[in-house]
Amino acid sequence: MRKIAFLIVFISLWLSSYAQEGTIGKEQMREIKKSYNANDPATKALTNALSNNDVMKLVLSRENLSTVDHNFTYRVNAKGITDQKSSGRCWMFTGMNVLRPSIIEKYQLSNFDFSHNYLYFWDIFEKCNLFLEAQIKYANLPMDDKSVDHLFRSTIGDGGVWNSFSNLAEKYGLVPEQVMPETNTSNNTHWMLKLIKRKLREDGLEIRNIATSKTSKNAIQNAKIKMLGDIYRILCLNLGEPPAEFDYRFVDKNGKLGEYKTYTPISFMKEVLGDYDFSNYVMLMNDPSRPYFKMYEIDYDRNVMEGKNWIYLNLPSDDIKKFAIESIKNNEAMYASCDVNKQINKDLGYSDIYNYDFESLYGVEFGMNKAQRIKTYDSGSTHAMTLIAVDLKDDKPVKWQFENSWGASAGHNGYLTFTDKWFDEYMFRVVINKKYIDAKTLEYLNQKPIVLPPWDPMFREDY
Repeated sequence: MRKIAFLIVFISLWLSSYAQEGTIGKEQMREIKKSYNANDPATKALTNALSNNDVMKLVLSRENLSTVDHNFTYRVNAKGITDQKSSGRCWMFTGMNVLRPSIIEKYQLSNFDFSHNYLYFWDIFEKCNLFLEAQIKYANLPMDDKSVDHLFRSTIGDGGVWNSFSNLAEKYGLVPEQVMPETNTSNNTHWMLKLIKRKLREDGLEIRNIATSKTSKNAIQNAKIKMLGDIYRILCLNLGEPPAEFDYRFVDKNGKLGEYKTYTPISFMKEVLGDYDFSNYVMLMNDPSRPYFKMYEIDYDRNVMEGKNWIYLNLPSDDIKKFAIESIKNNEAMYASCDVNKQINKDLGYSDIYNYDFESLYGVEFGMNKAQRIKTYDSGSTHAMTLIAVDLKDDKPVKWQFENSWGASAGHNGYLTFTDKWFDEYMFRVVINKKYIDAKTLEYLNQKPIVLPPWDPMFREDY
């Protein structure tokens, strides 16, 4: 009996010890508390400072402020700052901002902008069609399948990348800002998108049921067309109906009137852009979490059913810089995107990895590199802007500049200057004309892309 009792006690103690493994006990707590000494004068001062002040003001490096300089060796002839307001259309504004300088120069204008509202209408409409087509494609998969779950969770949004802009422009053309001006909804998209997402999820469930029944393909497509009719109505009520054709004339910087012409959106785009070919531009990406010199394609990451997915060539940062410098020297702005809120001084329009010193204030090291930040969702591209300037010293880049789309009052008169070291850490992608890329790198573009899933931590769309 004693042996049995002893065995029971032993097992109970062993199970109790096992169950407590990993918990925080008194001994562990005593060790943890050594990191904070409430009686230390410096610790008291830090506690008072942090608990009573804005931390960003406390970590702002006074020493680093002396390095702020908004002058550049080479700068694209950009004019006018745009404002995306409370919308996630930065990728669209950036795509158009890349084109604007050449049009302003071509027609000798004081300023010019395209209608973002026009292209935004078609972006949301096409994304809805893509979503419904995906539900038809995956109708036989269960709701908890990764692809189906991702679609219903993400549905649609304002975000996009360069291929989103080129897909829309090639299919729907472009129109001047005056032809389809902004509305309150296009500037503040939250509520309209919320309602459209709700309707799409409802429609997605219905079309899955239709697609899995013994129904003809025509019946499925007819159901989808009816659903898209509801989406079209919501968009028209909020944004206005896109024009099929319009009359327009240019007025140059001296006030001279051009002749009125009747355009379609496609004919207008072809006239103002001339021989511009979207296929001449390639996205270069710096993602150190993956092998360099490889082509990648993000599955189902597009806005138009028949359009191109997000495709890019992964390169070291220094290679991308070399090609970007050539583009700027030739007065050609570039679509670019980055993790904009990292180490940004919004008041000065200046980003540098030394702007804010959290380590000195807290006495805690933050040591992840770029690849580790990507893999753990700590960093990724969050915003697209137009890359327009570079400052060189001994032929090496010292700093760069973005033309932003947050209005002229943001940053440095609407622009954002960033150091070359910040480029290395927080720049992710740049779209460059192939003519500025060397022959060896162009060969990599012929590879068959490695297909990656849209939920990968690297692939956040620009907002």
